[in-house]
Amino acid sequence: MNKELIIRSSSDAVDFALLKDGKLVELHKESSNSNIAVGDIYLARVRKALSGLNAAFVNVGYEKDGFLHYHDLGPQIQTQLKFIKKASSPKFRDYNLKNFTFENDIDKHGSITDVLNPNQTVLVQVVKEPISTKGPRLSSELSLAGRYIVLVPFSDRISVSQKIEDKEEKSRLKRLVKSIKPKGFSIIIRTVAEGKKVADIDKDLQNLLKRWNAMCKKIQKAQYPLKVLGELNKASSMLRDLFNDSFTSICVDDEALYSQIKDYVGEISPEKESIVSLYNSKIPIYEKFGVERQIKTSFGETVTMKKGAYLVIEHTEAMHVIDVNSGNRSNKAKNQADTALDVNLISATEIARQLRLRDMGGIIVVDFIDMNNPEHRKKLYDHLKEEMSDDRAKHKILPPSKFGLIQITRQRVRPELSIKTKEKNPNENGEVEAPIVLINKINADLQKLIAKGQKKITLTAHPFVCAYLIKGTPSMRTKWFLDHKKWVKIQPRDAYKYLEYHFLDAKGDRLKP
Repeated sequence: MNKELIIRSSSDAVDFALLKDGKLVELHKESSNSNIAVGDIYLARVRKALSGLNAAFVNVGYEKDGFLHYHDLGPQIQTQLKFIKKASSPKFRDYNLKNFTFENDIDKHGSITDVLNPNQTVLVQVVKEPISTKGPRLSSELSLAGRYIVLVPFSDRISVSQKIEDKEEKSRLKRLVKSIKPKGFSIIIRTVAEGKKVADIDKDLQNLLKRWNAMCKKIQKAQYPLKVLGELNKASSMLRDLFNDSFTSICVDDEALYSQIKDYVGEISPEKESIVSLYNSKIPIYEKFGVERQIKTSFGETVTMKKGAYLVIEHTEAMHVIDVNSGNRSNKAKNQADTALDVNLISATEIARQLRLRDMGGIIVVDFIDMNNPEHRKKLYDHLKEEMSDDRAKHKILPPSKFGLIQITRQRVRPELSIKTKEKNPNENGEVEAPIVLINKINADLQKLIAKGQKKITLTAHPFVCAYLIKGTPSMRTKWFLDHKKWVKIQPRDAYKYLEYHFLDAKGDRLKP
């Protein structure tokens, strides 16, 4: 499997496209004016504490106050508040927690007003970016994520990722970390630490401790609110969380960003440094790797799939609804049950991709095609779980109901990625689907007609569309001939609207795909 990261840079943003075997599975954007990001740590001021909500509203410099619930304070919030007071003193220099006296844990069933007061200073971390009319969701249980471990101050535990299943490996990693763990910090061992040596983990730990010390130094001269620790830039944070031995290529179109990424990869995985390359061509990088085409065809309300099946994705304030449709398709399956299973399995794969691609969160309800066979329902459920196993967002999938519905909950920490795929209609007012979507529809309809055994086929369309289909070497029509061994006659029609097309038989009658 080829896993490629394509990075496009512009004056105000950097776009990241993750491809698996050429197929777009994740899309991210880092904007230069985005000042609130998951993982950022702020020295902030409590605006007000409300006992009714058992939460506080905290000023982090955003137009909307952040929301800090009592359960997100962390058991050692009193120790943190004590540390902030000491760290604010110019004479305080020892940010090591080895000799720092911890306070007692707070009551897990307590009240926010017993812990926080208006105008009080507190360290908070963004766990969910501002979404819609809501401000950021905050936590006072701080964590600094590294390549192999996560460092948690004001605590004293060692835990291992549940995705590491080998008991002996878990014990080995715990022993290694115990030998290097500084007092006053907890360490969470990440999945990618599996099989790593103590030197690799210790190097990661020292980098995190340097970040911790740099953060603490900012507290002395702080003017509230202040971001005291920013998350890594998007490129580095993505590589930290995603990068592994399966990556085959990282391609960047900006020289400064290329140098930065090459240095970072060389640091975390020297043997993979050679896969980082600088893209230098007149053809835009997203066009060269087919990303632009996939964006246009993947973000609409209707998503087409192979064999004529398609999804309809609708969004409401409370949830997302996905409807699975088989379409008017030809299938070699023996019966209707096998056809339904086939369409549902194809759809499950695409749905898993769409959730990651659009970063859809909250409640997702999927209406699959009804299946009466319990074995088929179990096969679909297992397949969907397997397809979503690579999803980094926390999620839960419920088994299919008797109505064929599958409910999914998926963690939402940032606004859903929404890309406009419609364009201005050149014939009249309003908007139409992007032309590339039209070409995909023509391809799909042609495949259906050929599968039905249609012999002579003529395509009539707007002159602009016809010109596109017959230009180039090889042209789209030539590709059809090579794929299907059938020559399609193409006739322009001046009277057609821009996106209008029809297939005709030998007599000139319209064909229905």
